[in-house]
Amino acid sequence: MEHPMYPESSAELQKQRRELAPEPLAAFRAFSEKVFAEGALPGKVKELIAVAVAHTTQCPYCIRGHTERAMRKGATAQEVMEAIWVAAEMRAGAAYAHSNIALDAINRVAEKQAAG
Repeated sequence: MEHPMYPESSAELQKQRRELAPEPLAAFRAFSEKVFAEGALPGKVKELIAVAVAHTTQCPYCIRGHTERAMRKGATAQEVMEAIWVAAEMRAGAAYAHSNIALDAINRVAEKQAAG
């Protein structure tokens, strides 16, 4: 039987995670609750941000979980997809912006070759 790259979350795995490191898990859960609590940003907006970030970090569990949470908090399918497009633009934009590093390296090599 083939093993999936990303196993389904299960009660067994959650129990194992809790038993192996209960204090960090409790701290993480408390932190998460604070981060996603209603505040200056409404919960729906926070979940849409999480959907976008999950796509840039490419976490399949986060994508599924935050998409479902965003929908439960009133996000529309169109809002979720728009958040995903924002993530795609940001990811592509980062590659474009970081091309400065490659261009700098190209220019440094060219300068050394010309001097040398």
